[in-house]
Amino acid sequence: MPFYYLDSSAVVKRYVNESGSAWVRDICVAHEGETKAKLNSITIAEIAVAEVASAFAILVRRRVVSKADGDDAYRRFIGEFRSEYTLAYLTSALILAAAELTQRHPLKAYDAVQLALALNANKALQEEKLSLTFVTSDKTLLQAAQAEGLAAENPQDHAD
Repeated sequence: MPFYYLDSSAVVKRYVNESGSAWVRDICVAHEGETKAKLNSITIAEIAVAEVASAFAILVRRRVVSKADGDDAYRRFIGEFRSEYTLAYLTSALILAAAELTQRHPLKAYDAVQLALALNANKALQEEKLSLTFVTSDKTLLQAAQAEGLAAENPQDHAD
């Protein structure tokens, strides 16, 4: 089973039509035909709940999406985040790891936290001879993830 870690910019694409949304939706909802078993494991940060909710509100305030569409995206995400995603939880050690990432890469605080969580999830998978793909639309974060040795994808590279 492929493992993906979606940062908040990627999660938003599942709920709001943007460049790369179809690709993100495809990896999130892919399932086996007969059994309907999920084909991909999708991990997001616990803190992404607040980040994604904020992104929906910002898109409404900037009139990128209507209030009705923003409210719908928010309700669907809040209704699904526990059942559709594996949550990665922040610890004191991961906050320190994120701080160290800011010293190696030009990352904002939450981006560094996202990367620290993804690196930690990847490390756990590597112990089982597995790995994950980090998904973000943020080019700086994408470059930092690649520099840290993660396989990384930009959904915009898969736009229709």
